[in-house]
Amino acid sequence: MKTIKLLLVVVFSATFFTSCEDVYVEEPGISLNQLLGKYELWYVDVDATLGYGETPWLQKAFTVSFRNGVLYANNNIAGIRDNGNGFGIDVGVYDAYQMILDVDHDIDGFSSFDVYQISSNTIELYNPRNDTSYFLDGYQRSNFDYDMVFYDNIHYFLQDYTAWEKIYTSSAGTVNPFDDENYLQFIAGGNDKTFQSSQDPVGMNPNHIIWDYIGDYGIGDVSNDMYLKTLTLDYDSYGNEFFELSVINDETIALYQPSSGTTYEFAGRGYIQYVKAANGKDDTNKLIEKKRKFKKDRKENPRSSTRVL
Repeated sequence: MKTIKLLLVVVFSATFFTSCEDVYVEEPGISLNQLLGKYELWYVDVDATLGYGETPWLQKAFTVSFRNGVLYANNNIAGIRDNGNGFGIDVGVYDAYQMILDVDHDIDGFSSFDVYQISSNTIELYNPRNDTSYFLDGYQRSNFDYDMVFYDNIHYFLQDYTAWEKIYTSSAGTVNPFDDENYLQFIAGGNDKTFQSSQDPVGMNPNHIIWDYIGDYGIGDVSNDMYLKTLTLDYDSYGNEFFELSVINDETIALYQPSSGTTYEFAGRGYIQYVKAANGKDDTNKLIEKKRKFKKDRKENPRSSTRVL
């Protein structure tokens, strides 16, 4: 028995150290097009990115899908389960041959990648032009954890609307300064979290609201409850406003203020569809602001390409 245990340890160790090397899995007899189409959704694990460059359309997307030469993406958190039946919206076209992926994005133009299969459901897209690799994890729509993506990126959800309008205030609770705030706006910018508030009367066109105050906000986690977050709004004049934030649906949130015992509900107004505006025209100003930010320090990419572009 001791000999068997020792052999198992040796085999395990060899396997472990081999897995740390630059090993790639290639499925025999499968083309790149078949590989890309093997999964309905490819989740862009932006924090796994290697290199200091940027491919804009990948930096904006939470998921991408490759369907018969058409590239789809979920660039919004609001509606991520339902937009385009879960695939998102049409954002461009692609061509896949050998192990090269060429993408012509509606906004960002042409980019070309060397594709490496890292595991059975993970691929690396290496862009030789900026020496940067993005890593995509494959899922079917039926087993993709939309809730995990939604709540892990909830500050992007708050940025999916031009304004949040107060539609309900509970009768319970003590009077407090926040009672007068009828609108909130969470400005796109990833980790640079800025909010605005307004006391304009409800029913305003979101584009005509006069914002009375601008400050910083923060989103926090609640231990053992992924469906509940905390929201802190920094008001210089009277300190921070602290809330427990819960999502009622894709366009309504509830803010419970423990200090006053008051619950407020806000509805999203002016949905911003990133990559293409609601009227179908490109809106590049919003696109630039909406790129996902890195939660971890970036690392140098050890890969280099000999391909001439």
